[in-house]
Amino acid sequence: MTGNQVQADNITMSGGGLYSLATVGAKHVIDLATPRVIAALESLRERKAEHWCFSDMGCADGGTSLDLWRHVIKHIRSTDNSDIQVVYADQANNDFNALVKILHGLTQFDSYLQASANVTVMESGASFYTPILPRASLDLGFSATAMHWLSKTPINLGSHIHMVGATGEEKSRFSSQAADDWQNILLQRVREMKPGSKLVLVNFCIDEQGRYLGNTGGVNMFDQFNSNWQQFVDDGVITVEEYNAMTLPQYYHTVEEFSAPLLHKRSPVYEAGLRLVDIETAVVHCPFAEDFRVHGDSARFADAYLPTIRSWNESVFGGALSSERSLQERREIIESYYNTYRQQVALSPKGHSMGYVHAYMTIEKVS
Repeated sequence: MTGNQVQADNITMSGGGLYSLATVGAKHVIDLATPRVIAALESLRERKAEHWCFSDMGCADGGTSLDLWRHVIKHIRSTDNSDIQVVYADQANNDFNALVKILHGLTQFDSYLQASANVTVMESGASFYTPILPRASLDLGFSATAMHWLSKTPINLGSHIHMVGATGEEKSRFSSQAADDWQNILLQRVREMKPGSKLVLVNFCIDEQGRYLGNTGGVNMFDQFNSNWQQFVDDGVITVEEYNAMTLPQYYHTVEEFSAPLLHKRSPVYEAGLRLVDIETAVVHCPFAEDFRVHGDSARFADAYLPTIRSWNESVFGGALSSERSLQERREIIESYYNTYRQQVALSPKGHSMGYVHAYMTIEKVS
């Protein structure tokens, strides 16, 4: 196994239900997608299925999409009492204990399951880069804020921690890997989908105005991450090798990049029968920055803002630190890094924001 693959396999979201508690914005993104999901479902209703099979891919602990599936079930129950199955899938090192507890009503989250007759859930440790369901079994697949994670890191960047700061050959390597991964994701899904079935995918993107996560005006979040880690190198806290290994295995597609395999008639995806129904971009404002505009307490803002950032990048940054360091030393470096960032936000909160920039797309299998 290559070093880059080990790095990619090190990705985890915060466990124990902390991910959904920290990522209020991710829930808002899904809430915005709910009408699109209901519209896709309505287009399938004429088939009068004996049972419905849905997938929630890259589900993490499942808390952010509870209301989405509650709406889906309510919509189906308005006309029939068919059996409904929701398959929650994420990589094998996901916190499935938290997922199971949330779904089965053992936490503070309000699960739909206990109040829903003829509804079952299943959990799968298969990522969206592999088969999740049997052939031709899926009615509607959903994923939000997940497919920007690449299957591997194509190259460790030399002067930034994210592809949004990459140029030249480094940027090209990321683009090539992302194109291959996107094609693979779609080919895995078309295998599972029934003819006429739909996918609603909500992915981080670079929009028509050049905006992306944490770069919607004000401080560029990824540039700040990078600057802080470079300062840690300059101060001798971490090595250059550790800094390079902190490259986040992510890619933010443009609308054109998302659309290409679904529009080009000679692409394997198009030939397999997938078609792009429509695609649009949208920005969901950072809920913590919005709250700060009301309460004006910079320390409170920093305390609320940091957990959502740590929830998705701490495992990568921590995993990049040398195993020759003691666990205690690695923990101290990570805490020092996030404390540094917290102090920057608290001292100068203006412009700090993790606004979400997504492409919302509906895809159909026509054959």
